[in-house]
Amino acid sequence: MRIATVLLAAASAVGATAVGYRRYLRQPILTWGATADEVAAMLPGDDLLPDADGTSTRAITIHARPDQIYPWLAQMGPAPRGGAYTYDWIENLLGLHMHSADHILEEFQHPAIGDEIALGPNRMRVEIAEPGHSFATRSADGNWVWAFTLVAGGGDTTRLVSRNRFRLPRLRDRIGMIPMEPGSLIMERKMLLGIKERAERRAPADRA
Repeated sequence: MRIATVLLAAASAVGATAVGYRRYLRQPILTWGATADEVAAMLPGDDLLPDADGTSTRAITIHARPDQIYPWLAQMGPAPRGGAYTYDWIENLLGLHMHSADHILEEFQHPAIGDEIALGPNRMRVEIAEPGHSFATRSADGNWVWAFTLVAGGGDTTRLVSRNRFRLPRLRDRIGMIPMEPGSLIMERKMLLGIKERAERRAPADRA
């Protein structure tokens, strides 16, 4: 009887936590930094996975032009590419071999449609590569699309919008996404800030 009571209480607590997360925390986690218009907008890459089970849209303002930001996107990926500008030590615990570069790597500045970027056991295929505008990759299994859009603003500022669209075909995928969502915010926030820092540091030299 006591075990049943404990299990019931535990189940109730888990259920309440899940409800609270979905009601109060999930949307801010999935839309960090993005405006309502950016969240609602159709963006490059959306058509690559139209039947997505979930979407995140995160964004940041960068004091640099789109053409000054795109090079940092084009070279992203595991070594010898430019890393992900986030917590390398966490990425490398997962076996991703990320080493975030602080300079432009000229050899990775011309990605072509169909190029593949290794990401642990997965491979990401370049689907969109439009300098100064957008860059998108899709996983080999077609269940994940990661797209970046650059929107020019006034005074040499740019909105960098990062959108993830994903399909969760299995129950274990859906369960795994529960801790993945807040975890992805920690990593992607650091990434967006890392791109901002690098692009803004280089921008004055580009204008000189």
